[in-house]
Amino acid sequence: HPDRPGGEAAGVIHLAVPNLSEGRDFEVLDRLQESLGDEVTLLDRHTDIDHNRAVFTLMSKPADLVPALTRLSAEAVRDIDITRWQGMHPCIGSLDVCPVVWTRDEDIEAAKERAIEVAGAIGESGVPVFLYGSLAGSPEREERSYFREGGIDRLWQRMGDGSLKPDFGPALPHATAGATLVTARPPLAAFNVELDSDDIEVAKAVAAKLRESGGGLPGVRAIGLLLSTGRAQVSTNVHDPIGLPLAEVVARIRDLAKPLGARPIEAELIGLLPEAALAGYPDDVPIRDFDPDFHLIEKRCA
Repeated sequence: HPDRPGGEAAGVIHLAVPNLSEGRDFEVLDRLQESLGDEVTLLDRHTDIDHNRAVFTLMSKPADLVPALTRLSAEAVRDIDITRWQGMHPCIGSLDVCPVVWTRDEDIEAAKERAIEVAGAIGESGVPVFLYGSLAGSPEREERSYFREGGIDRLWQRMGDGSLKPDFGPALPHATAGATLVTARPPLAAFNVELDSDDIEVAKAVAAKLRESGGGLPGVRAIGLLLSTGRAQVSTNVHDPIGLPLAEVVARIRDLAKPLGARPIEAELIGLLPEAALAGYPDDVPIRDFDPDFHLIEKRCA
């Protein structure tokens, strides 16, 4: 193990991408950021008013990750009341999702160990934790949507009647912080594409056929939204952006939107992504505010 005496692996780092259910109160977001401490490096802080969500991308040595994320969870419990939350993005907790990310195959097991430690620490603090993805205890628990279905009210019902049990922590949701989802995973692309349409039904129809569960692209999760700007948005997670570059996602959205009288015109990246994800990316759907020196994992972690 990299943290055991004699086992320190030079240059080993972990990334984490905690998703917080607050995207509008910047004083709260500043406190959340400060809670991470000086031992971790914040690579990116992305906020979205419509989604009412913030995504932090941070990097640290393995030993520093668990205490930093535990402090972040505690601050989220204090500052974010999920019972008053309003926004577009599905969520069930103040600290809604907390994945630990590996960037090298040789770090997979260490990342999984660290994620389980994070889950245990958050559970001990009084917030129930569900493991999903690569750490899920059964196939149906692999998807975040399994836990988010029906929102926080439905979560209370399922946990209350015993049909949904956490992997760590109390048997019921925290009164104001809900629950947290934890996993370990490789880098994914949180990638949103805006259409030249103000019709949410167009975005929903495109998302339904784009996502893997609707017979669309493998490893793609997608929902359709209407932003406060008046644009319809197809919000996606691309689980393997190296095997499925974003150019292919845009091309499929283009094909699906065309019969509905719409086309993709601008995109948004949440956090960082691998450089290979941009292979062949089209010029006519620019990624807003994209800076390769800032948004590519390889350059930020060099």
